[in-house]
Amino acid sequence: MKKIFGLVFLIILFTGCAERYQTYESYVLPSNIKSPTKKPYVVNGNVYYPLHKVPLGWSEEGIASWYGPNFNGQRTSDGEIYNMYDYTAAHKILPMNTIVKVTNLNNGKSVIVRINDRGPFVKNRIIDLSYAAAKKIGLDVTGTAPVKIKVIRFEGKDYVSGYMIQVGAFIYPKGAQITAKKYEKLGYNTKIKKINRFYKVFITGFNSYNEAKKFKLNNNINGFIVAE
Repeated sequence: MKKIFGLVFLIILFTGCAERYQTYESYVLPSNIKSPTKKPYVVNGNVYYPLHKVPLGWSEEGIASWYGPNFNGQRTSDGEIYNMYDYTAAHKILPMNTIVKVTNLNNGKSVIVRINDRGPFVKNRIIDLSYAAAKKIGLDVTGTAPVKIKVIRFEGKDYVSGYMIQVGAFIYPKGAQITAKKYEKLGYNTKIKKINRFYKVFITGFNSYNEAKKFKLNNNINGFIVAE
């Protein structure tokens, strides 16, 4: 019985990890378009000044909206063809190709998008998401929602607040709670995050990748090191 349970645990662990995060591979600026202008521009009598650089961790809160079928197939401000099924977004001043994490403050759901367009030019709105991105955080249903956006990648550099080790993924919360309690005894904090169908257990509080790797090896932990 124990062997069967162990096999099921490993299947869930590795299945969960395989789908855990969006990667940056689909967020690379296409090579067949020209670099968009960084000059000030005017819309509806308002002047906007695009940023040339933005610090990692830069954040902003406001209202998000989304755009889809009516614009699908047209050119965005950076010259590429808009695809409502890509994870992209429009922002008034963030540099093109900046990667941002958008969190819906109503439900806690997040999505990672690449800035490739300008807008939205509606009062109090700070970002316009593609249909796919909006759907991922429930915005396709509500139309608008309060969000927080954070810059997590700019010019090839990533924002990392720390590292953690994923040590398990469970369909039911009880298994996650037992595992979290077990690893608390090793001197670091643990936390449980529900990601899609799984309750995932992480050991947190590592200031660097090497610190997490050393802890993992010293304690013979079969887990994955990820950025927080």
